[in-house]
Amino acid sequence: MEDEEMSSATGTARRVVLISAGASHSVALLTGNVVCSWGRGEDGQLGHGDAEDRIFPTQVSELDGHDIVSITCGSDHTAAYSEAQLQVYSWGWGDFGRLGHGNSSDLFTPQPIKALQGVMIKQIACGDSHCLAITMEGEVQSWGRNQNGQLGLGHTEDSLVPQKIEAFQGLVKMIAAGAEHTAAITEDGQLYGWGWGRSGNLGLGDRNDRLVPHRVSAVDGQKMVLVACGWRHTIAVSSSGGLYTYGWSKYGQLGHGNFEDHLIPHQLEALSEGFITQISGGWRHTMAVTSDGRLYGWGWNKFGQVGVGDNVDRCSPVQVKFPQEQKVVQISCGWRHTLAVTEKHNVFSWGRSTNGQLGHGDFIDRNIPKMIETLSVDGSSCQQIESSKVKSLSGKTWVSPSERYAIVPDETMQGQATVPFKGSGSDASVPENDVKPMRI
Repeated sequence: MEDEEMSSATGTARRVVLISAGASHSVALLTGNVVCSWGRGEDGQLGHGDAEDRIFPTQVSELDGHDIVSITCGSDHTAAYSEAQLQVYSWGWGDFGRLGHGNSSDLFTPQPIKALQGVMIKQIACGDSHCLAITMEGEVQSWGRNQNGQLGLGHTEDSLVPQKIEAFQGLVKMIAAGAEHTAAITEDGQLYGWGWGRSGNLGLGDRNDRLVPHRVSAVDGQKMVLVACGWRHTIAVSSSGGLYTYGWSKYGQLGHGNFEDHLIPHQLEALSEGFITQISGGWRHTMAVTSDGRLYGWGWNKFGQVGVGDNVDRCSPVQVKFPQEQKVVQISCGWRHTLAVTEKHNVFSWGRSTNGQLGHGDFIDRNIPKMIETLSVDGSSCQQIESSKVKSLSGKTWVSPSERYAIVPDETMQGQATVPFKGSGSDASVPENDVKPMRI
């Protein structure tokens, strides 16, 4: 449509095509190749040229005209892909080289990853501190933090630029990144895992790390078609629609009715009657969509991120209800919040809102889905989205790690101390509340 080419600032009706949730920020791709973001902006992960939070979806004006077709959130960084320009862009927190630009600097506006210029990309996955991209040829490039081998390169050295994973046998179809581990599915339906394995989240029957991709054999001979990673758990779906989970389950995020880790994939019996079509893993919670549009959630629910009307952790799937029983077509879990798109082209969010990551213009946590008015057809159909006015910090769009501070001040709650996480394996190695992980 002709008016699809107009800027959303002019009042053009649009709808959401894709959503992605990070640790405390959210991003959406709209028709007309428009990207908008909201939530925590401290590290530049919103792409608006500053370090300010946004409590409403705001258009990333720097990406206007770049024909963006996909967007992906890492914990505190974001990536986007332009099919027309064959270019991957990244921005946000740059530590460990997770942005792929050859350094560890933070970026406050989207910048092209030069090493991937001209490469046709099938999919991008971002974890906490590492990223991966599948090329149209089925090869995988990885970059960022690698202290547990999550890049799959056979060593534990970080990579500041994308590098090809040479160890893969077979063409890769889909990839997913967790905190410090990675999972993938090949074109022939084989499931792989590598990186941090101390929670059993690689599905290989032990708690060992792996520096290169290893095939997961314990899946009952099923061909896998979908894979997603939580912080330290993994979710996969078979070609017959069966849901399998494995890894860390202290908060019930595996959904098997208990809080026990599983070292190999176990089918989720509670959803065996439904055909699963979409999955997403949060920090400690999990979401799944069935073929008839029902959404189920389970796991850590301290901030209502499971979306079932309370703040009680769930170790078994519970159905999430929507107004007018709208069917869900897309789901994305952040660390403590969740986003969903329904078949009516309405966008909903729930869970933590300490930085405005729910997009409702406030900082109120919610334990049931609430429609984001500005992004929904039943709201203003993206006609009231403001555009970012890019003003680079100190006249530059990047900031070196030495110029940044380690912890978000005054964000600890109830006197709890912040704990730097270095992948020690203990539960204390991840922040309990909304604190910024310390720079190592």
